[in-house]
Order: sequence, then structure tokens, then C-alpha cells
Amino acid sequence: MRKISIDPVTRLEGHGKIDIFLDDEGNVKNTYFIVPELRGFEQFCTGRLAEDMPVLTNRICGVCPEAHHMASVKALDRLFGVEPPPAAKKIRELLYMAFYVTDHTTHFYALGGPDFIVGPDAPPSERNILGVIRKVGLDIGKEVIETRARNHRIIEMIGGRGIHLAGGLPGGWSKSLSKEELDEIKFNAKKNIDFALFSLKIFDDIVLKNPVYKELILSDVYIHRTYYMGTVDELNRVNFYDGKIRVIDPEGNEFVKYDSADYAEHIAERVEPWTYLKYPYLKNVGWKGFVDGPESGVYSCTPLSRLNVSDRMATPLAQENFEKMFDTLSAKRNDGRYKPVHHRLATHWARLVELLYASERMLELASDDETASDKVRTIPQGVKVNGSNEAVGIGSVEAPRGTLTHHYVSDEKGVIKKVNLIVGTTNNYAPMTMSIKRAAEKLISKGQVVQEGLLNMIEMAFRLYDPCLSCSTHSLPGKMPLIVKIRNKDGDIIRHIKRNSYDD
Repeated sequence: MRKISIDPVTRLEGHGKIDIFLDDEGNVKNTYFIVPELRGFEQFCTGRLAEDMPVLTNRICGVCPEAHHMASVKALDRLFGVEPPPAAKKIRELLYMAFYVTDHTTHFYALGGPDFIVGPDAPPSERNILGVIRKVGLDIGKEVIETRARNHRIIEMIGGRGIHLAGGLPGGWSKSLSKEELDEIKFNAKKNIDFALFSLKIFDDIVLKNPVYKELILSDVYIHRTYYMGTVDELNRVNFYDGKIRVIDPEGNEFVKYDSADYAEHIAERVEPWTYLKYPYLKNVGWKGFVDGPESGVYSCTPLSRLNVSDRMATPLAQENFEKMFDTLSAKRNDGRYKPVHHRLATHWARLVELLYASERMLELASDDETASDKVRTIPQGVKVNGSNEAVGIGSVEAPRGTLTHHYVSDEKGVIKKVNLIVGTTNNYAPMTMSIKRAAEKLISKGQVVQEGLLNMIEMAFRLYDPCLSCSTHSLPGKMPLIVKIRNKDGDIIRHIKRNSYDD
């Protein structure tokens, strides 16, 4: 049996490896998406004070610390039994919209976009942000950098730091916003809207008007019919910061809608021996392996998933583009709402619709008089203990990569006893594994010469999920893989020691 390895996989956060096994005839027998990292955050959070968690967990990742910060402070609101004032909630969401603009911009132009803008078969040296700039023009490259810079400025203004923010507190936020700050945010939010509309036009001009790319999106190489998950508001519209978590089946019927505090009633996690990343699945459907369909508990939670579970968008321009996307992809309607789109490469389009929504919502929040209130915190009086003399706090947000849940248990003094984190990439691990295998099976066949461009098209199957493997691996029984290379004074390897490696 022959093995093809893509090691490391590229244009994602963290480290991963794909092993493709071919049978004697040269057809794909099996694939493995291996995550060799072990971070251990759930373990070394124990014994810490609960109020440390927002600034501790946002060190999990330098790409999305805002998501962990928000999920953490929402968990602390419940652990301490306090309701933040309306202004605090809106300030939190306002910062979160600025974060979404930066994150989705990064993925489209630097991580996922090069596959379309430069081309999946282009040399690796060109499939990057510099190749994108050469294709769309230097002025556009400057605009991408400026968009990220102005929104990171807003994050720092509201959160106190540019990366590992410190503004979130149980019961609210650490500072109010002045009129001058809100005016600056409104000015930049309008720029964000223009940038989002421009990015959607780029997608339309370069991708949708290219018959080869459009055929690739609609092909059977990148398609799965799974359940979908995402957070919606009371009107079943997309919401990144607050609401209930909605799950629909492959036909678009609502399967369940639940509060984040009840996540353990609906989500279970499976362990496989060849990876440090767990496989969540719908507990009330069950684990049936790496297969899709209504009988399988596999679900996805991505930008496309969030649009699939929602009846509509909550802002006007995003709604126009929401309808355009579903109409273009020939989605039928079911009881007045669109049935889900299963073409996974459409996730890149959905991400741009979300970029526009975040920009519009940012302007709404900055223009809301309530956001300007100086009443930004309800002071907690201690943790809210239950009959077991423990306090429990569970909070969730929609990270750009999917639903993020923080679950804390503390003693009566607020010292953390247990932590469980389920991040967006973890939720998507099973569909990512399935998408990689399907792409490999469709693209590799007997007698075919496997070239670099083809391997990149297999990587596209996971890249569309925008995985953050730094965030997603936390705890698992077993030893950390250890590889030691001993060299002599000339640099030659004289001994190679491996312990519990995934290659063993």
C-alpha cells in the first residue's frame, strides 16, 4: 500500500498533516487528517481564579483571542449570576464585529482566497497574499492592510489591548465609550461596509464569472449533506454574539434549538487514537462514523452553516447578498426559508456575506444611544453556588470558525475546578476529515500522476473551514508524541528516538 503525505498542511492556524493511503491499483483506500498538537489549556486552567479566565483563555490563540475572551466573560456572567447592563452587551458585540471584519478579511485574502484569486494550480510561491496583490493590484493590497489596521485600532480602543484584550469582566465591561470614540468607530464602520461590498464584487468578478471556478464550487468534489449548527436571534437571524444555538438536518428542518448552558445534552465527543483533536457529534443522533446524511450525527458549523440555519440576515445589504448566494446556488425554499446549500466551497462566499453583516451591525451598534451609556457593569457579589457548593458558568459565541463554548466549574470561592472547551474547529473536525477523503477519492485515481496542484486541491477541502488547530486541541489521555534527533559534531544524525508518535 502506497502512502502520500501532505506535511505540513498550509495556510491555516496551527499544524496538521494529511496521510493518503492508496491501494495496489492506485485508488484512495483511506485518508487521515492528523493533528499532532497538544495544548492542554483545559488542564492548566484548573486551580486559577475564575476572574482570570478571560485573560488566560485568550492566550490560546493569537488569531482569535477575541472569541475566547467573549465566550469566557459570558460564562463568568452565569458563574457569578450577574446580568450585564445593555450598554456592556452592546460594547462587547461592537468589539466583536470589528474582530469579525479583521478575521474574515484575513482568511479571504491570505488563506482561502489565493486558491481562487491566483488559482488552485498556481505555483505554491504565488498562492499567498503577495500573489493575490499581484492579481488584484497593489492598491487593493493596501486596502486589505488598512482594513485590518483600522479595526485592530478599534479592538485596542475598546478592549485595552490590540491582541490579548482585557476589557471583559463578569457582569460587564471595564470602560464606557466616549462620543469621540463612537464617532471614530462609525466612520470606520462605513469604510468596512464599502470594503465588504468591494470584496463581494471581487468574488463575483473573479470566481462566479469564471465558469471553471463556478463549476468547481458546484462539483461533487466538495459536497457533504450533514447537519448544520449556528447561533440565531429570536427571529432566527444570524447573530455572532448572542442567541440560541440552532441545528438543522440536511433537508433544512429544525432539529433542535438550545441555550448554550444545555450543550452537554446535545453534543458528545469521540476520541480516535491517531490524533489529538476530538470529534464532536450530535448525541441524540449518534456517532455512525465518517459519513453524512440524516442518520449520521456529524454536523458542521462554519459561515455557510450559520447562513444555512438562519431564516435571513439581520441587516439589509447582507440580506440582499444572502438571497443572491442562495438563488445563484439554486437553493430551493422550504416553508418560506431556503433549504441548505451543501457545496462546501460556497463557504468562502458565505464568509464575505458575514463580513458585510459584521460591518453593518458595527455601524448600528456605534449609532445606538444605549451603547454610549456609562453604565457598563453590574458588580457581582460572589459566585452563584448550587446544591453541591459549586458554581457553574457556560457561555458561547460564534467564533469565525464555528460555535465556541466555554464551560467552567468553580468552588464556592471562585477557584476553577473543571474546564471544558469546544471550539469551532473541533466542531468541524469530522466534516473536515470527510471532505479531505472525498476530495482525495474524486481527484486521485488509478494510473494518475499526483502533482502538487492536485494535492493543493485536496488541501482546499479543509482550508474552506478556516481551521485553527492551535485553538482546538486541549486534552486527551495519552502521551505527547516526542521525536528526538541526536547529531554528532558535524551535524549528522547518529540516533533517532521516537516515543508514541502518530507514525508508530
